[in-house]
Amino acid sequence: MVPMYFLNVYKEKGMTSFDVIHKLRKVLNIKKIGHSGTLDPLAQGVLQVAVGSASRLLEYLDDDKEYIAQIKFGYTSTTEDEEGEKTFVKEPDFSKDELLKTLDLFKGKSLQIPPKYSAIKINGKKLCDLSRQNKEIPEIKPREVEIYKIKLLNFNTPDSAEILVSCSKGTYIRSLIRDIGEKLGCGAYMSDLTRIKAGNFTLKDSIKLSPDIENFALNPINVLNLNKIEINENQYKQVINGNPLKCNINKSNNKKYMLIFNNRLVSIANLSDNILKMEKVFKSE
Repeated sequence: MVPMYFLNVYKEKGMTSFDVIHKLRKVLNIKKIGHSGTLDPLAQGVLQVAVGSASRLLEYLDDDKEYIAQIKFGYTSTTEDEEGEKTFVKEPDFSKDELLKTLDLFKGKSLQIPPKYSAIKINGKKLCDLSRQNKEIPEIKPREVEIYKIKLLNFNTPDSAEILVSCSKGTYIRSLIRDIGEKLGCGAYMSDLTRIKAGNFTLKDSIKLSPDIENFALNPINVLNLNKIEINENQYKQVINGNPLKCNINKSNNKKYMLIFNNRLVSIANLSDNILKMEKVFKSE
């Protein structure tokens, strides 16, 4: 049977997200492994990993993320984090209340310009590769992001702070901190980052890479936030051949369902006029 499960992996500092996938391929002896939401090498925390056929389910994962970030004020960084070349701007001279008011400005939807050192591709080239090769950087267009929550956790000294950020997919915390520094007029860069939540994957439940990591496999039906429909054997035979199913579902706003047989996800289906049409089918082999 083709494997189909998720792993809540704790990515350690110093590793790229691809390093995690590369190591997992060796440990699990499976080539088809993917992840959702890249973490920079200097960051640590939750990485959503899909193994085998679960790679086809990455688009259905919840996209929201939550981070704890450390801020260094008074400087800017070419990479907007600890790794880059620093430039002194000015000594920070704002109060805690001023910082809190500034953080509040970033709540809600806004347009954010991603960092030059990122995996975003423009004309087929990663920005980080172009930056490291000192090549001309094309215009980086701002993207809409949403900050659901931003909370000050610590402000012990005038030149550093710790914040918690809950945000939408595609939000760059480095860019957020850069923009906070600009608002305060003293510059800022991200000195540390931990992703504590991605969808319903949490830091406390994450697992470090180990030879027995397969023991922590997560069944997709327990991971995806889609409504479930249990089907019988006759329906299963229809589904695996891609045939639609008639069903009687009372008025519902849900359009997408997981079809389950013997505790295994066999299809993602779309509901229309009491007919379930198969969007993706997962055959056991």
